[in-house]
Amino acid sequence: MSSTSLHSRARPDGAPPRVVIIGGGPAGLMAAEQCAGAAVEVHVYDSMPSFGRKFLLAGKSGLNLTHSEEEAHFLTRFGDAAPHLAPALAGFTPAMLRDWAGALGSDTFIGSSGRVFLRSWKASPLLRAWLQRLAAQNVRFHPRHRWLGWAEDGRLQFETPHGVRHVEADATILALGGASWPRLGSDGSWVALLKSRGVAITPLRPANCGFDIDWSPHVATRFAGAPVKPVTLHFRGEALRGEFVVTRHGVEGSAIYALSARLRDAIEQDGKANLMLDLAPDRSLERLTADLEKPRGKHSRASHLRKTTGIEGVKAALLREQQDLTGLAPAALAKAIKATPLTLTAARPLEEAISTAGGIALNELDADFKLTRLPGVYAVGEMLDWEAPTGGYLLTACLATGRAAGRAVLSCLTKNSGLS
Repeated sequence: MSSTSLHSRARPDGAPPRVVIIGGGPAGLMAAEQCAGAAVEVHVYDSMPSFGRKFLLAGKSGLNLTHSEEEAHFLTRFGDAAPHLAPALAGFTPAMLRDWAGALGSDTFIGSSGRVFLRSWKASPLLRAWLQRLAAQNVRFHPRHRWLGWAEDGRLQFETPHGVRHVEADATILALGGASWPRLGSDGSWVALLKSRGVAITPLRPANCGFDIDWSPHVATRFAGAPVKPVTLHFRGEALRGEFVVTRHGVEGSAIYALSARLRDAIEQDGKANLMLDLAPDRSLERLTADLEKPRGKHSRASHLRKTTGIEGVKAALLREQQDLTGLAPAALAKAIKATPLTLTAARPLEEAISTAGGIALNELDADFKLTRLPGVYAVGEMLDWEAPTGGYLLTACLATGRAAGRAVLSCLTKNSGLS
């Protein structure tokens, strides 16, 4: 196929340019918003029966919209991808995102952690108002349309309940997500389609994910679902206070997610990741030792441990899981409490992860998120090779890249009446 054959066939004289957005999540909807109301046709296609499904599930127990930290520090959360994302994030800052949500009737507040949440907690009112506003601006929505790639004549192909449909586009914005939560639509099926066109794809991997641990039957059966808090996690020089949850397979939760990229990379390199837990983060080693040296009397060792240090239940089980405490003196036991080992053996499967690492290599895109190998085709959101921790960073970057690409497409179409 020639470099020009990805363009649609000639449009009827006088017909407005057509923008096709594939993927009805936050990135795709934000791209649509930038073109809505202008002298272009805007069509949004999605494989699911409704739009924004992952967005809705993410906000089911309180939508973390963005983060309030200083913008320079905010940018560091994106690691090596920060220079590529910086212009888009500067164009749609967390403060601008909050104003945008407020204009849709969804006010926000800053939580104690600095995270920004919707006052309504739920994502559904925001999404409903957003879709209504887009529809009022003549954005056309096409559910149950699964993208199949391009036909020989350059038109886009979609599988629908009524057969394969071909669609012409003057510009295409891909916003198909990564491959986490595939039941909600982001299944990574686009990888093969773009690879076949020569687009470099970094392998998709789980991000913000749980990990496997070879638990004893006692921990796996008795403590699955138990929260571990407060606790400080230590990994390769980094200390993070927070909490996590024991699962039947291993561990998951906010503190684990915050370290997940480093833990995953360590496992890929070394076959395992050795995590250390401080099970008593509010007590110094010296105080803990002194507490444990108090006379035990007739109390059992477990009872003495509980009464003097508060270590019981799941924390006591973790303390005993991978180390032998038999005969330990109080000082040695205190050290064990302050450095309890956990050996992580594998990241949980990609479909269980909150988000995806890997995707379209960033050097395949120009500054406007246009694919240099595919004229007139842009890609945004989680399809791109970047990752960030939870805390509002993921959603902000998806919205910001969608906004940047949508604005670039509209500018190009209105200036040139087509794409070069």
